[in-house]
Amino acid sequence: MLTNINITGIYVLDQDEALDFYVGKLGLEVGSDVDMGFMRWLTVHLPGDPDHQLLLEVPGGSPAHSAETAAQLRDLVTKGAMGAVVIFNTDDCQKLFEELSAKGVEFTDKPTKQPYGIDCAFRDPFGNHIRATQRVEGPVEVTDEDIARWSGK
Repeated sequence: MLTNINITGIYVLDQDEALDFYVGKLGLEVGSDVDMGFMRWLTVHLPGDPDHQLLLEVPGGSPAHSAETAAQLRDLVTKGAMGAVVIFNTDDCQKLFEELSAKGVEFTDKPTKQPYGIDCAFRDPFGNHIRATQRVEGPVEVTDEDIARWSGK
């Protein structure tokens, strides 16, 4: 039986730049940084949560992809076409937005009330789409304005 998710992969174009972003700006910690000869195995995780790691993988950095496939993956990452690669939880979405904005993080959505709480979205230096959610307990008050915004009207 499967018991949990241990590692989730994120394609990055430069692992050192990824470390600067995920560790230097977001505050994650390095889990593993191993030169395997054919690839660099680089993982990061939230402080105090080493059981849930993000693998910062370079397309074409392992034998899993041909050169052509690696080029296509790099193009998709750069375009932000990989979808939400990770969704973090936060205790204070507005504070997170302010702190990361001050560090130069590019936000695509400011903190916004949603049916499940408050969330925001930002990109890593490669174009990957990341969200952060401040969950709320109990029912969320929804206004007509919220419904119109969610429906695009």
